[in-house]
Amino acid sequence: MPEPIREVLDALPLVDHHCHGAVTADLTGPEFESLLTEGEAWPGVSPFDSPAGIAVRRHCAPLLDLDRHAPAADYLARRAELGWQEVNRRFLAASHTETFCVDTGYAPHPVTSPAELATAAGAGAYEVVRLESIAEEVAARGIEAAEYAAAFRAAAEEAVRRPGVVAVKSVAAYRTGFALDPERPTYAEVTRAAALWFSRGGRLTDPVLTRHLLWTAVGLGVPLQLHAGFGDSDLRLHHADPVLLTDWLRLTVGTVPVLLLHCWPYQRQAAYLAAVFEHVHLDVGLTLHHVGPARAAAVLAEAMEITPFRKLLYSSDAYGVAEFHHLGALSFRQGLAGMLQDRVDADELSPADAVRIAAWTGRDNARRLYGLPASDSDPGRD
Repeated sequence: MPEPIREVLDALPLVDHHCHGAVTADLTGPEFESLLTEGEAWPGVSPFDSPAGIAVRRHCAPLLDLDRHAPAADYLARRAELGWQEVNRRFLAASHTETFCVDTGYAPHPVTSPAELATAAGAGAYEVVRLESIAEEVAARGIEAAEYAAAFRAAAEEAVRRPGVVAVKSVAAYRTGFALDPERPTYAEVTRAAALWFSRGGRLTDPVLTRHLLWTAVGLGVPLQLHAGFGDSDLRLHHADPVLLTDWLRLTVGTVPVLLLHCWPYQRQAAYLAAVFEHVHLDVGLTLHHVGPARAAAVLAEAMEITPFRKLLYSSDAYGVAEFHHLGALSFRQGLAGMLQDRVDADELSPADAVRIAAWTGRDNARRLYGLPASDSDPGRD
């Protein structure tokens, strides 16, 4: 009799194709709580009293030698007693991840490098370059506006040639939203926009320069990750609906893989795009640890309603607290296993197909897209 899908997924080393580092410092209680939420820390409202906070107390407490559902005060005290190095090691190892693809462009806290994350987990790690960071570094050089287009392209090409870089990412959803003119901007348009940006300073928020960034990305030859949907309060959620990219996606067919990250509450819109455009893929990212294992199957089921099975990937989007690297993996395994097992039990899916889908979404799709090697224990599997 074939193994239950849960056992297959529990044994499967995952590829976390988009995440961040874990904090390299001991955190106070308020500091830890602030990292449990995409929102703000409000007086009288604890992030522990949320689906993510409850999931941490239920599923992460045992890894700190505490009882399930340990009170928040006990959890924080034990975390402080162990220290950040041991906490990171326990949760990263428990994620049973073979490879992390790490976005290094967001670090308001001191966090692990890709290599440090890999060492703590006993895994491999690669880098994802954030293109807005590259653009802002170029602008800070004091170049002339007429030089910007070529300078950004050269800097982006140099970045993707660095050892260990497997993808680039844009946070256009935050900076301008996706309701952009889909056409490639002209050199004159880019130069005028750069001149305005240089005169006012600050982050890259100009829609013309964002279009230039996205069009530059499709020429770099590596997968392009795009934040979509769920994020913090800096985001206008209705501007981050990925279907707003439809015309641009139509123009970029045949270029590079476009990977839509997180997507909630637009996972069905992202699924549609993956179903109709060959180069579009998706995950549900940080949604999984924010809804927790109890609701992960429902989110994944919506994301997979019409998505070709070779188009869905796993990511945690964990940042700051290593609990989320573990909880993302746990939520994915439990949610996907439950959904697939229900379909097998209803005879809507064969056990063999369920096992293939589990391996594809948890690991092999990312290996294929990023050109990652198979592990020593799994030679040649794709």
